[in-house]
Amino acid sequence: MYRIQANPSGTRSIDVSDEHLQTIEKHNLLEGLVDSNGIVDEQVLEKLKLNVRSLLESEAGKDKALLDLCLDIIYHPNMKAFGLKRLVALFAEWKERQGSEKPAGEEA
Repeated sequence: MYRIQANPSGTRSIDVSDEHLQTIEKHNLLEGLVDSNGIVDEQVLEKLKLNVRSLLESEAGKDKALLDLCLDIIYHPNMKAFGLKRLVALFAEWKERQGSEKPAGEEA
């Protein structure tokens, strides 16, 4: 379990599990989300919410993991642009660790 800071003062946080990160990876939710300028603002968060809503509607709620991600992370009351920026950073670190944990005989 990971904890991301949801505001600059550090008084709010959101818990993120490996299952949440796997769901983000499975659906490529963060790919292409942040523009080339690298700025994560409320518009980027709204774009993510719309993308997820579209996925949920197309799959008719069949993916419980995606629904859990929405309830626990994306639509969390504390989730703002600052939290999304931390989530993107956590996901990048998590992906890097996943690649480095492959057995010695496998190529990345």
